[in-house]
Amino acid sequence: MNVFDVLKERGYIDNCNYENELRELLDKEKITFYTGYDATANSLTVGHYITLMVMKHLQAAGHRAICLTGGATTMIGDPSGKQDMRKLLTEETINENARIFVEQLSRFIDFKDGKALHVDNKEWLRDVKYLDFMRTIGVNFNVSKMLAYDCYKNRISSGLTFFEMGYMLMQAYDFLELYRKYGCVLQVGGSDQWANMLEGTELINKLEGKQAYVMTLKLLTNADGVKMGKTVSGAVWLDREKTTPYELFQYFRNVDDRDVIKFLKLLTMLPMEEINELAKLKDNEINKAKEILAYEITKDVHSKEDADKALEASRALFSGSADSENIPSTTMDKKLFEDGIGLLNLLKELNLTKSNSEARQLISQGGILLNGEKESDASKVITLDDFKDGELLIKKGKKVFYKVIY
Repeated sequence: MNVFDVLKERGYIDNCNYENELRELLDKEKITFYTGYDATANSLTVGHYITLMVMKHLQAAGHRAICLTGGATTMIGDPSGKQDMRKLLTEETINENARIFVEQLSRFIDFKDGKALHVDNKEWLRDVKYLDFMRTIGVNFNVSKMLAYDCYKNRISSGLTFFEMGYMLMQAYDFLELYRKYGCVLQVGGSDQWANMLEGTELINKLEGKQAYVMTLKLLTNADGVKMGKTVSGAVWLDREKTTPYELFQYFRNVDDRDVIKFLKLLTMLPMEEINELAKLKDNEINKAKEILAYEITKDVHSKEDADKALEASRALFSGSADSENIPSTTMDKKLFEDGIGLLNLLKELNLTKSNSEARQLISQGGILLNGEKESDASKVITLDDFKDGELLIKKGKKVFYKVIY
């Protein structure tokens, strides 16, 4: 089956230029494609997962991947989808972030024997001369056209710097350089990158007289159209120190019933035949599909061992047996509980709530359980008497469990 048809069947593709030509190209030739990652954080997130999986599918079909880290472009920051200019990072921070990205990418992409390459755009952008760049590259861009794109138009009223205007030129130049150096003819990225990506194909056409292609991917959203990858406590990371394997498992174990099959198609490599069988599950049986979804993602991001432990912990919690060692926990000084800590403060300390008012509302609605018992007193002080064998199990709502240990 043509990999383009695979990607379409599974629901990845948002838009392409020259779709029929690209489909034929992917079927008849082994091409080089790329996707870029600006190193704005020290870990990839669940939001990057769609591009990771598409790269995995394309590589499995025999195409060569280039993973581009933006050592240079990160120093500006893409204005797409942003209301304010991004925080400027130091070069040392960007380099370290890029190193971590490559380490995480290697869990999904095979870099052995030239099957994939890692390239950083600082290789050609770091020492570029301004006048030379503007005479050879900048002359090909129409400012009126650029300002009509959403990525710039939406920022005009709040303030768009000339500094940020250069980002589109740099990303387009990336595509040109990858075409010249590696014969790269396809760029893959999120739907919010359409304008930047398209300008790259036009630059290649103007300077090389060749056709290049772009494929934008749908953003990871839930059934209500809300962008996935965020929780009350922040982003869902692929770094185990920032989001534990158990937390990652629980994030996907708790998705809306309407999203399970969609996410199995997008975020796992399970065959469509198996997914179509899971789609037949109804009512409470859908939890089996949720477990499979969470297990597959945790296994791919971390390891089979981590996925096994998270599955065991999850089943223990859902069955009412909360004795698993894999539940997220915090060890606190025993002396703190000799005098006692207010429950509201403890919930905030553990990042289970953001404020006292949120905690009070949860308690009033019966949403906080301590060692299996519903707590209705918002003024309660947690002391050593509340612990069992040195542990206090807190349950927030129906699905969030946390252990405090002294």
